[in-house]
Amino acid sequence: MSGMKKGNVTTAYKECFGQKKSFASVLLALGGVYALSRMLHLEGGTLGFTNSVWTVFMFAALFCLMKKVLAFPFEGKMRRWLVPGMLGTAFSFCMIEGVQLDLKGSVPFTDAFMWLGVLAGAVVLTLCIRYFWELLAERQERSVHAPDAENGEDKQSKKEKRDVKEGKGVKKYKDWLAYAASVFLMYLPVFLAVYPGFFVYDAQDELMQVITRNFSTHHPLVHVILMGGIVQLGYKLSGSYNVGIACYTIFQMLVMAGIFGWCVYGLKKHGANKVFRILCVFYFGLCPILVMFSLCSAKDGLFAGMLLIMTVLLTELLKVPEKFFEKRGKLLLFGLAALGMMLLRHNGFYAFLVFVVMMLVYLRKYWQKTVFYFAGIIVVYLLVNGGLAGVLHADASENQEMLTVPIMQLSRVYDTQKDQLPAEEKEILYRYLPEEALARYTPKVSDGVKIQFDNQAYAEDAESFWKLWISWGVKNPFTYLNAWFMTSYGFWYPDTVIDVYRGNTVFTYTYEDSSYFGYEVEQPGIRESKIPGLSEIYRRLSLEIYQQKLPVVSMLFSPGFLFWVLAFVLGFWCYQGAWGKVMAFMPVVLCWLTVLLGPTYLVRYVVYLWAVLPVLLSEFDNCTQL
Repeated sequence: MSGMKKGNVTTAYKECFGQKKSFASVLLALGGVYALSRMLHLEGGTLGFTNSVWTVFMFAALFCLMKKVLAFPFEGKMRRWLVPGMLGTAFSFCMIEGVQLDLKGSVPFTDAFMWLGVLAGAVVLTLCIRYFWELLAERQERSVHAPDAENGEDKQSKKEKRDVKEGKGVKKYKDWLAYAASVFLMYLPVFLAVYPGFFVYDAQDELMQVITRNFSTHHPLVHVILMGGIVQLGYKLSGSYNVGIACYTIFQMLVMAGIFGWCVYGLKKHGANKVFRILCVFYFGLCPILVMFSLCSAKDGLFAGMLLIMTVLLTELLKVPEKFFEKRGKLLLFGLAALGMMLLRHNGFYAFLVFVVMMLVYLRKYWQKTVFYFAGIIVVYLLVNGGLAGVLHADASENQEMLTVPIMQLSRVYDTQKDQLPAEEKEILYRYLPEEALARYTPKVSDGVKIQFDNQAYAEDAESFWKLWISWGVKNPFTYLNAWFMTSYGFWYPDTVIDVYRGNTVFTYTYEDSSYFGYEVEQPGIRESKIPGLSEIYRRLSLEIYQQKLPVVSMLFSPGFLFWVLAFVLGFWCYQGAWGKVMAFMPVVLCWLTVLLGPTYLVRYVVYLWAVLPVLLSEFDNCTQL
């Protein structure tokens, strides 16, 4: 009898618990659907989704998922929810705020229903993220403890590692050369199609500095001399600027193909199988974003290449630091890559400084070697950068690039409250930004305003500028936030269409629906396509919403989506405590953080997200903890 009673109690408890779980699943599913309605990009409001039968299917799918999630035996202390909670909350916030910015140009911070959607999305996403991370951790655990069967694939993998270890001379690097040659050959048809290459994004300005010998630090001097020098040399030898531009394009194609080939070769040494390496070669050779910027005169392609080299070497350094510090060749290559990254983009220097501090903390066991090595890189950078500026008598008086966010915040306040602002405060603003510049304010890009920023007035009286900025910021905090979000949200909101230059006329066209890539050939060059059909494909990818019309595929072209892929993987490693793997990608993360303070959101500023993707996926699939 007592056994029967005990069984009845247990059954009743299970039924009660099951009912509570089902009720919680219903609430979570409803909350998830509501949050999703706030995340959808709907021009006419959310009614088209909320009053739709599709919400029923979405609710059913979420309900089934939530029942599985709530039934999962989560273990560990409450801090195990910290990283999933941070990532889930951040994604919910960015998706819902991104919709508002995309549709209305501002976030209604006082809208309680919007914050309710953020909260509901955060709860559902946090549960889902931890659930999927637990499943991934279980899968990796099984893989780690799987028996090392001596099958053909295992033998082939061991043979490849032995070949890499024992190879010497040219034979050792034959795979690297083969990978690089394959990537370069895939670039050639595009080069002929867009001949002489993509001479765009400040290309004319950089070339004119070389021609006139009138240099400034507005653009990195190393790139100005490299690109402008090769183009001008080609012109001097041939009498054609197209030949000069083509020479630089081929030079950069060779460099980028070499870097990508070296990366695939490095993945082989780290255990990547043959199929993955072949896919990587095709990815590096055919991915439109990487092709565009490998054939583009802008510094962004080379910058991404330097960051890729650093990332590959960091994955090795952080696994066995003591051995890495003994390899002079690796130390030299990493130092050159870090130096190149800093010399090719000013923000690279600031990102590297923060990274060095983090490395000093992480590698405190080797603090003497770490300090000596990284301090040496920074000193060489300062000597080279300062030396070039001195030798070339470069003008270093410009401040507007570093002041982009404050300039846009002041401009937005002025644009929305011009008639209400005190006359004396407007007069202070006019010292730095004339009325005609302020009249050109557009929320998504700062170029029209900052181009007329008075650097001399700022040099003479920077204090008044900052006092005005603080004063207006205290009175208009939400306006300041919206001004900053509007120039950066494309980096963290996956669904946006990059159209920041809409209406701007350049040399050969006017930007319309898309500003994805510059595409053109600035003067003094001119496009002479040898394969017009292929050139048209790249024109459409660059200037039309061509790829956005393809579901799923469109996300592969999205800077915001690539960022969240990176965030998900790094979050998973944080969750597992694999801090060495996280550290290997910190230069990428820090460079991404710096672009949030930039003039606008364009693919060119984050090309490295596509460049490091194979390394990220390779490390993610590798179960070895650091």
